[in-house]
Amino acid sequence: MSASSPATVTNFDVQAVKDYLLSLQDHICSTLETVEPTARFKEDAWDRPNGGGGRTRVIAGGEVIEKGGVNFSHVMGDNLPPSATVDRPELAGGRFEAMGVSLVIHPNNPMAPTSHANVRLFIVYKDGMAPVWWFGGGFDLTPYYGFDEDCIHWHQASYDAVEPFGEGYYSRFKKWCDEYFYLKHRGEPRGVGGLFYDDFNEGSFEHCFGMMQSVGNTFTKAYLPILERRKDLPFTEQQRDFQLHRRGRYVEFNLVFDRGTHFGLQSGLGRTESILMSLPPEVRWTYEYQVEVGSEEAKLTEYYLTSKDWLIAR
Repeated sequence: MSASSPATVTNFDVQAVKDYLLSLQDHICSTLETVEPTARFKEDAWDRPNGGGGRTRVIAGGEVIEKGGVNFSHVMGDNLPPSATVDRPELAGGRFEAMGVSLVIHPNNPMAPTSHANVRLFIVYKDGMAPVWWFGGGFDLTPYYGFDEDCIHWHQASYDAVEPFGEGYYSRFKKWCDEYFYLKHRGEPRGVGGLFYDDFNEGSFEHCFGMMQSVGNTFTKAYLPILERRKDLPFTEQQRDFQLHRRGRYVEFNLVFDRGTHFGLQSGLGRTESILMSLPPEVRWTYEYQVEVGSEEAKLTEYYLTSKDWLIAR
């Protein structure tokens, strides 16, 4: 079954997916806390009158993690918002439920990259149609000062997460990630990529759910070694200033282009505080900000933020 053809089989287990997502949130939070000596995640449970809700977990002001959030949400609604039907007009007006885990980690140290991941399941119910479901997710890395070994490790983990589920999945989802996390108005990628896939229903529900679990379980294996390598490196005020300016690009993408942000805000069923938790606590925009030619800061855009096959570099 192609990704452009909605899955309409009915033998899917929504509760199993929800149970997994809750356990994934627990695992990621507890794992991140092993490298953070001074702060812990605080949970904020929320609900909606229609039965939807979520668990927002935020960590802030840590020695290693300046701000981070690992959120679970499960929301339902009577009408799909425009962001969900732009490529599927036949589903307009359908009832839906969506559940997922989404996270963003903003470290203190400019040598440590920001990371983002999410995994999700979307189901549409419409009269005269069998339920339509699809999965989505992935993870991506946004460095400020790049290191080849980090990029290679990140992409090797990406390959290992999805390639067992289909030959060519890594190259396909890497390309999708490069194209999706791209700031068109800046003419540059947000980071060094990773994986991104959406509207995914190839094969059985169990097959697709299995890949979602592999992607979710791989995140800490991919990110923790990088964070541990970079969290204690020395840095200067000038490097911190560069980090804050580059964080501005992250904000621009999330507010202007991100489909998940648009869905959460357009549907009216998400929780605004939880949706915008992904934004960094400090960020800086300076009119006509430029970096020195030939500097390490310039190397970020000239070398790292270009389309590369990092696995060839092994």
